[in-house]
Amino acid sequence: MTKIPMKTPLVEMDGDEMTRVLWQIIKDELLLPFVDLETEYYDLGLKKRDETDDQITIEAANAALKYGVAVKCATITPNEARKAEYQLKQVWKSPNGTIRSIMDGTVFRKPIQVRGIDPNVTSWKKPITIARHAYGDVYRNVEMYIDRPGKAELVFTDAEGNERRKLIQEFRTPGVIQGTHNLDRSISSFARSCFNYALDAGEDLWFGAKDTISKSYDHRFKDLFAEIYENEFKERFEAAGISYFYTLIDDIVARVMKSEGGFIWACKNYDGDVMSDMLSSAFGSLAMMTSVLVNPEGKYEYEAAHGTVQKHYYRHLAGEETSTNSVATIFAWSGALRKRGQLDDIPELSAFADALEKAVIDTIESGKMTGDLARITTLEHPVQLSSRAFILAVRKKLEEALA
Repeated sequence: MTKIPMKTPLVEMDGDEMTRVLWQIIKDELLLPFVDLETEYYDLGLKKRDETDDQITIEAANAALKYGVAVKCATITPNEARKAEYQLKQVWKSPNGTIRSIMDGTVFRKPIQVRGIDPNVTSWKKPITIARHAYGDVYRNVEMYIDRPGKAELVFTDAEGNERRKLIQEFRTPGVIQGTHNLDRSISSFARSCFNYALDAGEDLWFGAKDTISKSYDHRFKDLFAEIYENEFKERFEAAGISYFYTLIDDIVARVMKSEGGFIWACKNYDGDVMSDMLSSAFGSLAMMTSVLVNPEGKYEYEAAHGTVQKHYYRHLAGEETSTNSVATIFAWSGALRKRGQLDDIPELSAFADALEKAVIDTIESGKMTGDLARITTLEHPVQLSSRAFILAVRKKLEEALA
């Protein structure tokens, strides 16, 4: 068959461990035979990030801004154990955090629902979309270990040299301190992204933080959301028959567990990180959730919402066969290709992305799936496939559809 052409390259960000292995199989079996794939490639594997003092991550993020659409493999955010394992120069920051800070915007994550994989929360009938703020908070933190008695203060010095100070803690024994920040500009972009997404989806928007405790930091989020909603979106929401409301994050969590789904849940950065993993697991699997970063200028970065599947990678290195779920990684590629097709007016490319996603769902609903899904499916007599065999089964469905 004639391969589908591309006009503009995707920014391709390769990753780590088992997802890196799946990344190449997906390209070889599901993309390159059908698409004349053009990418600007960046290796964000941990060794390369260490070699370049993490400059390659910055270059990749700037390329995403230049070309408008990126697709990213899962990457390692190192801790001290990883530093020793990979003999790193230092414990590098989260590459996702770096990319999101440069691109600015909101991460939207939504479960991929298929017949036979039922949510653990029986009241959930529709998907719940997490809208995760993608800047600041703990992902841009500054930390310090305190090893002796003394006083820690929060200090702000303005451009004229005037200072404001607040006592953090009088240390008499060792401890730790952490400084986090956010920006009105980024919070406002987050709010507008959420309101616009809700209007496009025709779904209610919920937002929760902890303003009763965090009376300046979290309260700023609450105030900016309220101001933007009242001044820019209230009439449009009412005309669309959807609603926005704010409440405490703990109240939101309680409401979510009793809801039917079908709404957008806006979260601060860390809340969105944790709650999207909870939702994806409760809806079936960590590997069954789409994730896309959308910045205010309409630049997109598609990725899987899960990690690098470290345990499976070690088994892979030992020569053992794994049954690793590649669905979210496939959907990252399909999402990026669809958006590239839309932006470049290549309907064949967008149609291919639709066909690829349908082939994945059809494969699972036919009873062929990876081990994580085979253990929880309500379908009778599921066939558990290896990592590669599942991708090959998807290719067969895809070829049948394209034929």
